[in-house]
Amino acid sequence: MTNQRLTIRPRRNRKSDVIRGLCRETRLSKESLIYPLFIHDKEINEPIDSMPGCMRWSINGILEEIADAQSVGINSIVLFPAIDDQLKSSGAEECYNEEGLIQRAIREIKKNFPETSVITDVALDPYNSDGHDGLVSGDGSILNDETVELLCKQSLSHARAGADIIAPSDMMDGRVAAIRTAMDNENFKDVSIMSYSAKYASAYYGPFRGALNSTPKSGDKKTYQMDPANVKEAVREAMLDIEEGADIVMVKPAGPYLDVVATLSDCIEIPIAAYQVSGEYLMIESACDAGWLDRRSVVLESLTGIHRAGASAILTYFAKEAASWLK
Repeated sequence: MTNQRLTIRPRRNRKSDVIRGLCRETRLSKESLIYPLFIHDKEINEPIDSMPGCMRWSINGILEEIADAQSVGINSIVLFPAIDDQLKSSGAEECYNEEGLIQRAIREIKKNFPETSVITDVALDPYNSDGHDGLVSGDGSILNDETVELLCKQSLSHARAGADIIAPSDMMDGRVAAIRTAMDNENFKDVSIMSYSAKYASAYYGPFRGALNSTPKSGDKKTYQMDPANVKEAVREAMLDIEEGADIVMVKPAGPYLDVVATLSDCIEIPIAAYQVSGEYLMIESACDAGWLDRRSVVLESLTGIHRAGASAILTYFAKEAASWLK
């Protein structure tokens, strides 16, 4: 049969660029993108071996990179510090040093780019000589409440420096409520909390840990980061964080956990962020460098998929390039 008598032909809505645009359900925009940036306390910008195309920026270098990102419409960044080993300790005291690397960087960024939204990662692993997100006891277990006390000090030091959003990534119990109370008590009521609510104990973080030299010296993070097999637990964690005062919740990683993003999107009423992590980045980069994938197409498709699942904000190392393509 060559002439079917069809009343309904879905292809009519796909017949041209213009028609496809009119029928598009998910529209990725540069406003949805958050640009993760690595910083170190050196005067040079240094390529990251484990993440080709990414850099550890000096403070001056990061100011130039932010200006470049702003030129294509990226106005939200998140900072990750590569701390000198000499400053690391089992007590992670450097994390709340008012003259520490992150604190100085925040002040410089806000002085030069007051409209840029500066998000800061709050966890102990960059500062902890043990490489864990929390304090480690003598028997190797991670101390929850003692860690939360330090996270409050770290958060306050970031807020004093001018951070717009505090993003606790440690996965300790009760840390959102404690941080919210600590900041409210010092009149930082307008500083937001973007909580890593569903941060999984993922194998996709390897390149990132290479960028910060923050791999645990012993053990793993499975007693505080989530089991990759669980979804209901993510709902529980997000609900708790919302009750404790989180303004945005996050799922990390993004791509392998789109079902988690979608489930949370159906359950909660506050914004959801998702982090396209270093392993996802490196897989795309490697395949594109080998000529197997078209870089622009696959990057935008991957980000659209994350947005379609329900994430209103996406942390991605492709943020600057994606924004230039969208522009």
